[in-house]
Amino acid sequence: MKTIIAACSQNLSGSRASIQTALRTLLAVPWPWQREVRSSLQLLAVLQWVLSFLLLGTVSLLLLIYLLFTSLWLIPVLYLAWIIFDWDTPEKGGRRLASLRRWTVWKHFRDYFPVKLVKTHDLSPSHNYIIGSHPHGILCVGAFCNFITGSTGFEELFPGIRSFLTTLAGNFRLPVFREYLMSGGLFPVTRRAIGYLLTQKGTGNAVAIVIGGAAESLSCRPGVTTLILKNRKGFVRMALRHGAFLVPSFSFGENDLFRQVVFEEGSWMRSIQRRFQKMIGFAPCLFYGRGLTSSRSRGFLPYARPITTVVGEPVAVPKVENPSRELVDRYHDLYTHALLKLFNENKTKYGLSESDELHIL
Repeated sequence: MKTIIAACSQNLSGSRASIQTALRTLLAVPWPWQREVRSSLQLLAVLQWVLSFLLLGTVSLLLLIYLLFTSLWLIPVLYLAWIIFDWDTPEKGGRRLASLRRWTVWKHFRDYFPVKLVKTHDLSPSHNYIIGSHPHGILCVGAFCNFITGSTGFEELFPGIRSFLTTLAGNFRLPVFREYLMSGGLFPVTRRAIGYLLTQKGTGNAVAIVIGGAAESLSCRPGVTTLILKNRKGFVRMALRHGAFLVPSFSFGENDLFRQVVFEEGSWMRSIQRRFQKMIGFAPCLFYGRGLTSSRSRGFLPYARPITTVVGEPVAVPKVENPSRELVDRYHDLYTHALLKLFNENKTKYGLSESDELHIL
């Protein structure tokens, strides 16, 4: 009798374990509605980012101007007074919020493309660094996701290193938008702001600069990798003055996110773009991506294409207060060679062919 009861008990416990295992397996399987929710969250994360960068500054400015002529006129007046009082803050360390960098929304943003960060060499916390970010693309998705958000694990890959990203100084003159940028750890791409980060915050700081800037966006299109670098030497001079090591990085897939109408050099549309670039700091591009409701329609959202940002080997730089032109040229050449090496060693791993070349202008 005891044997029969023991056998039954064993069978029941075995059945219970089997049922539990089956339930866990069933719950682990992604249901269709879960995939749809995940895709929707990713799309909304990208939408809010695009709208923030394209419209937040302009809309905030227009709203404050409108409020000046209403009974709420005191709000824009007080905010204007605050901006005047706070004018130099972007160039003096800003107001970086660690909580904003850890927002869950950035994980959905990362997974939409997806974006991945690859480390090839260690960065010692006993040094400061200037990271050259290439290429610019249309909206610098790779640079933003890797150096501003914590979604790709920069701080885990490079322990003891704090990353910052520079952008056009004009962005910090736009109301509300300036607060948004500073909270994420963005700074004006000026000598004063970069110098502050490299001298007033100790060591372990990595300042990412999109070297090609707005001019490079005019050459952004799938299948073409053209960088503007030959005459961009200010970042090397800054590195020498502060003894900051130079680190090349390249975001494979950045140029595949949008389609752009590229005008030939010498055409009247190209000349208009160049004039705008000189006047306002960026070049207006005619580009399109996917639509909000369908990936097959046209719109202003980037296509879901993988971006892999590879951070290369640091180039050791001495501290020279007044570097000569020859010294700047020498370290510019060293940086260029390091960038070319990084590109050629990784291009076939991340979507390019062996015959693809990096064109430097």
